[in-house]
Amino acid sequence: QVQLVESGGGLVQAGGSLRLSCAASGRSFSSYIMGWFRQAPGKEREFVAAISWSGGRTYYADSVKGRFTISRDNAKNTVYLQMNSLKPEDTAVYYCAAGSPDGGRWYSVSVQDYSYWGQGTQVTVSS
Repeated sequence: QVQLVESGGGLVQAGGSLRLSCAASGRSFSSYIMGWFRQAPGKEREFVAAISWSGGRTYYADSVKGRFTISRDNAKNTVYLQMNSLKPEDTAVYYCAAGSPDGGRWYSVSVQDYSYWGQGTQVTVSS
């Protein structure tokens, strides 16, 4: 069982930066791949970034590649999302998630592969 709590959201102007954190409870944090997803009003939840168990491999949605960086600190049971060059279209509720995809895959873009979710944190980017 893993419980996830996001923090770090807020209001920022276009071009600005935010750093999201996701603190996990439980002793098996390093056994899960971690992902960040986002959901804008009226839209489906979409994949943003994922990171492997050790943090050595990362994967990004094309829309954020080069602007966002996912990282994790297994000693602190925390995963981060550094967001730079923010755009109004990045406005959404951001969720972190923990998963164990079938076949031992080190990342997944599918909501269904993540078993545990945080409550979300709002990110609003003004133009």
